[in-house]
Amino acid sequence: MRKQFQNRLEHFTSLKSKYQATKYNDSSPASLLYLILRKVDLGIELSDLEFNWLGESELKETLEAIKQEQQHRFQEFGNLEFEFSKLKSKYKATKYNISWQSSRLYLIFLKLESGNLLTDSEVKWLISNGLHDTNQIAQEVKRFTHLKSKYKATQYQDSYPDSKLYQILKKLEVTQTLSNSEYNWLINNQLLETAEIFKQQESVEEAKFAELRNKYQANTHSELSLSSPLYLILQNIDAKNNLSESEINWLEQQGLSETIAIAQELEQTREFAALKAKYKATEYQDSTPKSHLYKILKRLELSNQLGEQDINFLKKRKLTGIIEIANEKYASTLKYKIDLGELLNESEIEWLKNNRREDIILLAQQKHFTALKTKYDVLDYQDKSHTSLLYTILQKIELKERLEPTEFAWLQETKIKVPQATYSYYRWQKEPQYEGAKLFSGKILIAYHTIEANFYEQEFQRTDNKWNLANASSHWRKAYEPKQALQLTNNLEFDKIKENKLKSALLTSRGGAFRDIEKLDKAENCARQAIEHQPKSHHPYTLMGAICFERHQYSDGEYWFQEAIKRGANPRDMDSEIKRVVKNAKDENKRREVIEYLLKKDSQRYSWAKSYLKKL
Repeated sequence: MRKQFQNRLEHFTSLKSKYQATKYNDSSPASLLYLILRKVDLGIELSDLEFNWLGESELKETLEAIKQEQQHRFQEFGNLEFEFSKLKSKYKATKYNISWQSSRLYLIFLKLESGNLLTDSEVKWLISNGLHDTNQIAQEVKRFTHLKSKYKATQYQDSYPDSKLYQILKKLEVTQTLSNSEYNWLINNQLLETAEIFKQQESVEEAKFAELRNKYQANTHSELSLSSPLYLILQNIDAKNNLSESEINWLEQQGLSETIAIAQELEQTREFAALKAKYKATEYQDSTPKSHLYKILKRLELSNQLGEQDINFLKKRKLTGIIEIANEKYASTLKYKIDLGELLNESEIEWLKNNRREDIILLAQQKHFTALKTKYDVLDYQDKSHTSLLYTILQKIELKERLEPTEFAWLQETKIKVPQATYSYYRWQKEPQYEGAKLFSGKILIAYHTIEANFYEQEFQRTDNKWNLANASSHWRKAYEPKQALQLTNNLEFDKIKENKLKSALLTSRGGAFRDIEKLDKAENCARQAIEHQPKSHHPYTLMGAICFERHQYSDGEYWFQEAIKRGANPRDMDSEIKRVVKNAKDENKRREVIEYLLKKDSQRYSWAKSYLKKL
């Protein structure tokens, strides 16, 4: 206790001297003055009562000393806050808003400023507080410190990564040559050992450059500086890297053709080795790019197919594994072509046959058949086999080839099941219903008649037989191309045609085309002329009947149809013409009118009209 009292007494005496209160007589540690001076020394703010007590005790000098101390402390606090703000900006931590007094960050900044390394816990603290940029700078500081130690530059104080020294040391680390200004900077900053290390490195690099120039026959190049593009190019070649186009161009400009040749030979040798590994031919001894095997493998990379001479070369050298790989690659290429919807050509199919890959041929046929069925709207046709007659027919149509009579007959006779449109309040109660549809309809019908029309046009050009025009015109109409039919006969001089039957046929076909485009007056004119030239033919009479029904002149139409029947027309053909009128009617009232007329006349014969009445 006595020792403690003695220590307090000595401390009180020291504080009285520091704060100019020696004239105060009471030296007991229990004195109020001792408490006040201790608070000031610890930086604790005094109360008004304490300031008043000092004034009453006539300790003016002490009061003045205390005020100066507090002012100094305040100024120092401001300096520390300003310094902390600058450091936050420097180390990219401005988003961190805690005061320097309560933050671990200030200590981290001071360590970085002095070039000291952070502990693992400090690095984790930066990351956990989202200070990734600060941590990145800290890692750069760490690397900088390591390089300063390695290249004997520890006396240099600045450790921030934007230092010029850091850029120089990074160059030294990758043995990159320094510029004259960088070397002089080292000398001017008394970093003589670092400069000496650079000189040693440069000497080694110069020797290496000389060795590379000799190795790759580039000694004719006059520039020996390590900053020459040639040094980097030769290093690339030596590192087994392929030269870029710009590097080859530079070598050509310098006249270093031998260097280019060596580099390219090395590239080809590496490529050859890689190709031998890829195609399982590593046992083949010759590794020079001049080898014929190299040429074969290069071609194989480009085309996936071997020529006959290449196959013989490989067989003689027992390199059958390459043939197998090549064949599999080519087969995969053909499969991919099929998947894209492309057709195989004859040579490709022949190759597949020779290599017993009928599976791919079958796949191609199935894919092609499906594509054709989709194109011609007959995907509902059930038979998917490539042996189907429909596949043969569709291939012919696709190639614009004429069908055989048996094929045409088969199309007319065959039907496919297609979904039937049904309407029900409770849709889930009914299974989907199907109805038969003619195969010879839609796009197939149009394509067939288009092919026939073109055939007869060509026959007319070849023979000048105008019956071919009549046939072509008829087929164009059936292909829903009445304007094409009219174009064929636009410039015909009917007066010069001697055969009345031919005149009648041409005029009937032309009149039918006019009817198709709803020019009924011109259609009637052609029909009447056709009757004049061939009164016994039923065709123009049928046309007249159809024209009358189009005009809703039903009794007149019946008259002309009866005249056609008298001359050999099939009554079913008349019904077909009437069906066409009903189907193509644009005015719903007119359609109702003709339907009601037909049902009233013969409800049994024209029962098919009831379905149109239901739709109405």
